[in-house]
Amino acid sequence: MEPGDDLFDESLVCLDARTGKRVWHYQIIHHGIWDWDNPAAPVLLDITVNGKKIKAIAQVTKQAFVYVFDRVTGQPVWPIVERPVPQSDVPGEKTSPTQPFPTKPAAFDRQGITADDLIDFTPELKAEAVKIMSEYKTGPLFTPPSVFDANGKKGTIMLPNATGGANWQGAAADPETGMLYVPSVTNPYVAALVHDSGHSDMDYVGKNVFLEKVKGLPLVKPPYGRITAYDMNSGDQAWMIPNGQPPDDIKNNPALKGVDTSKFGNPERALLVVTKTLLFSADATGLSPVNGSNASTFRAIDKKTGAAVFELKLPAHATGVPMTYMAKGKQYIIVAVDGRGEPAELVALAQPAE
Repeated sequence: MEPGDDLFDESLVCLDARTGKRVWHYQIIHHGIWDWDNPAAPVLLDITVNGKKIKAIAQVTKQAFVYVFDRVTGQPVWPIVERPVPQSDVPGEKTSPTQPFPTKPAAFDRQGITADDLIDFTPELKAEAVKIMSEYKTGPLFTPPSVFDANGKKGTIMLPNATGGANWQGAAADPETGMLYVPSVTNPYVAALVHDSGHSDMDYVGKNVFLEKVKGLPLVKPPYGRITAYDMNSGDQAWMIPNGQPPDDIKNNPALKGVDTSKFGNPERALLVVTKTLLFSADATGLSPVNGSNASTFRAIDKKTGAAVFELKLPAHATGVPMTYMAKGKQYIIVAVDGRGEPAELVALAQPAE
């Protein structure tokens, strides 16, 4: 990568639709080397902060921050500060000395990794997790990838990983209350580089390194999937809930015998749509077996508390964000589903007639 900040990579850019001219921009990551591109369209919402009405724009990110701006002026709604970050030790790489950190809202998922983040349900699990972590370079958010087998380390543990945090599922905003609902996952992986002249003329290329599990369990503490609600009028977190139930290979792992796994969450992002009365969620299960099948669970959630008030097992994977529409005075929720060996179809739901 070329030296410098690499504008406009990982940037939010506002254009005048009539002329195409740039009105304002903000670079969310300088000299991005983590594959933390802005993964979803930003959300537009009107909020009131300290009595001032603001036409806002909120960008959820893979690094588990929400960056919030006045969409007219481009000014941050709450201060975003440049903070020093760890620097790369890869020969020839020069990383940015600082990165922009929002002061509000707080991060919606784990960032960076320390011993405090490791699973600790038993002393044995914690000891094994510590041993595994010791084989890698670790640090706070924005710790750079590292060379495989340099200084006896297998690479850098990244958390969030290159797919987030947040991803294409984005976030759901309630225009009446100013609430923002963000789905995310906690899933570390290894960012390692090697010199491989046989396959590339670049000095270094990525190397696939498998991050060991702890007796078949993730290295870090749950929840592994979550939904976080923010009051965007204050920038404060309203609640956070685990996203559904963990897969059977976690729930039934013998190393967790006697451990309550009901708050572990499904390690997949929720697909969210918000309505006047409820927040609706469908598990984006991908290929992860959940509760003994590869089907997604559809839920209705209380917007104020995060409590699930209704659940329905869908016939296959949910593959897109649910949509809502009115037909002949009746409101419907529709979800696209499919899967390996399963037909692609639309599942439409509505409140039963009284």
